[in-house]
Amino acid sequence: MGCRAVIFASVGSMLPFDRLVKAVDEWARDNPGHGVFIQIGEGAYEPHYASYARIMPMADYRERLRLCDLFVAHVGMGAILQGLEESKQMLLMPRQQKLGEHTTDHQLHTAARFGHRPGIKIVDDADALKLEIGRLITAPLVTGDRISDQSSPELIAHVARFLDSARPRH
Repeated sequence: MGCRAVIFASVGSMLPFDRLVKAVDEWARDNPGHGVFIQIGEGAYEPHYASYARIMPMADYRERLRLCDLFVAHVGMGAILQGLEESKQMLLMPRQQKLGEHTTDHQLHTAARFGHRPGIKIVDDADALKLEIGRLITAPLVTGDRISDQSSPELIAHVARFLDSARPRH
């Protein structure tokens, strides 16, 4: 792969998602020429090959999102809206109740609802996630217009304030 890609992955601020963190870290191990940063939350797995932070100030989070070539995340509405706001290609993997990653399977329903949007790719497991990271940095998805180009400034400001207030302060 010729150019160095910047990958930003996030599990959100509410629950750990070690399956996603470990998969991205393994991809970083196998692809050392790219910049990989993971916001890991309170999970047990700590990356060995990617840079990481448990929780980040919102300004740092938004800057990493703005500068990345690929945004990898759980299928949370906050992550989706933030990715759409920046018109980023997104690779999303839903948390699954049967794996103890959430109390419900609502992320599977969210994945079904948003998986057709331009710039969003949904995968179900770690192997597919690692495969798609490689594919998407060499052949990026076409993204839609920035959500902020389609929505009123008042709506965007309201959603941004809501998302910022939901993030724990550390």
